[in-house]
Amino acid sequence: MTSSETPTPIVLLHGVGLERSMWRAVAERLPRPVLALDLPGHGGQAPLREPTSLAELARSVLVQLPAGRSHLVGFSLGALIAQHIARFSPERVATLTCVSSVCRRTPEEAAAVLERLESARTDFAATVDRSIERWFEGVPVAPTVVQETRSVLERNDAGSFVHAYEVFATGDRDIADELERITAPTLAITGELDPGSTPEMTRRLVAAVPGARGRIVAGVRHMLPVQAPDVLADALMQMITDEEGDGDD
Repeated sequence: MTSSETPTPIVLLHGVGLERSMWRAVAERLPRPVLALDLPGHGGQAPLREPTSLAELARSVLVQLPAGRSHLVGFSLGALIAQHIARFSPERVATLTCVSSVCRRTPEEAAAVLERLESARTDFAATVDRSIERWFEGVPVAPTVVQETRSVLERNDAGSFVHAYEVFATGDRDIADELERITAPTLAITGELDPGSTPEMTRRLVAAVPGARGRIVAGVRHMLPVQAPDVLADALMQMITDEEGDGDD
């Protein structure tokens, strides 16, 4: 990228049950154009009224991306969607950053997330409580941040949430055999204490995607973008700077 060119934008994709607002602290720290999107069935998007797939969610996001290429950043479910776009529409992705991403769940890990999916079908309120506990328990996050996240979760249409969560619960299987074909420079980053998108999953992702780099952030659980926005923004910009160098990005 030369000084006269418009910087390649950064696009941020949130996780299941959340909204683009989760990226506020990260976006404030990024020194170039940023676009945070609401995923289908979330935020300002229409609820999902029937089962969907990772491919369908990726197609819906793809049409919302800026023209040309973007630095694509996905969190949790958003990371699976970003991986799909990077694999099947590589001309649209300058770099790929997977934040708190699942990858190739073991049978035990798959069974645990499917149990949470079944719980969401029958008791959405309990699912909200369990999510808040899994995401924030024992880490230093302001109570206002936790309450804001809870409020976003509680605003979900329960049926729409289940359809999205099913993709989150099974989408790693859908993309698993395609990871080796991702060509975008890739960063995988997760929290040391994340109980669902574990450090081991990040290591699996780094091993699968050619040339991928990985980072485990000490003392952080699942909500890395709100618990450690400085760390995430710095890691993202370091990768972008490394890849753009002094030439075209």
